[in-house]
Amino acid sequence: MERKSLLFTAFIYASALLLAVVILAPVLWLFIMSISPAADLSAKPLRWWPQEVDFSRYAVLLSTVENSAGASFVASLYNSLRIAGMATIAAIALAIPAGWAVSRTPAVGWSLSVVIATYMLPPVALAVPLYMGLAWLGLLNNIFGLALVYLTILAPFTTWLMKSGFDSIPREIESAAMIDGASLFQTLRIITLPLAAPVVATSALFALLLAWDEFFYALLFTSDLRAKTLTVAIADLAGGRVSDYGLIATAGVLAALPPVLIGLVMQRALISGLTSGGVKG
Repeated sequence: MERKSLLFTAFIYASALLLAVVILAPVLWLFIMSISPAADLSAKPLRWWPQEVDFSRYAVLLSTVENSAGASFVASLYNSLRIAGMATIAAIALAIPAGWAVSRTPAVGWSLSVVIATYMLPPVALAVPLYMGLAWLGLLNNIFGLALVYLTILAPFTTWLMKSGFDSIPREIESAAMIDGASLFQTLRIITLPLAAPVVATSALFALLLAWDEFFYALLFTSDLRAKTLTVAIADLAGGRVSDYGLIATAGVLAALPPVLIGLVMQRALISGLTSGGVKG
């Protein structure tokens, strides 16, 4: 039994190591590309580590010199932060009452299923109606317009996650609070939401990632730096006749940093939220 246990432990660690390599290898290669001279990126045979480390591209993209690649990148980064932040906050604000209502009233659960079914539609099918709606509202090439579009994507997803979180909270706790004289709002604020906090954090993180990485609608509904997002700015770097692959890799590394840092800060809440309801006693 002990021998089998050791073999099983070795298998677990080996599997975890393999998974880490598969996940982290592309990210590591992206970073290596970002610090490699252009000659090394096109050399044959391929050099797995640059002969000279070059961090100049980071300085270029973080520059605020007017009409430079850095100014465009920084402006797009700021737009992405604002748009993703607004869409996430609005989605969570809608998802909490909607998810609680669907969880506590199973008779209306079909409505959430209908809304979730919209995810089956390809984004291009909704492009024309959304474009016409934004044009009528005067919100084309506008960060608020793009955040509104993202909200239509995030709200059903976050509502579904919040419902699963509220399902794991016994209704008897809320009933006891109401018997003691607490109003519905007080029960939600004092009892339900603190218990659902890990799920709220998880929903917010996933919503932020969805909004941060979205490309299709951002490409269609923006045209300049007033609303252009980071994903579109990175695509613009690859749009010329001659592409600097090192610069594109640098942009990818910088674009990944904000969500990674947020994920690290919210790691404990994320794990609790993902496992919420998995074990019931």
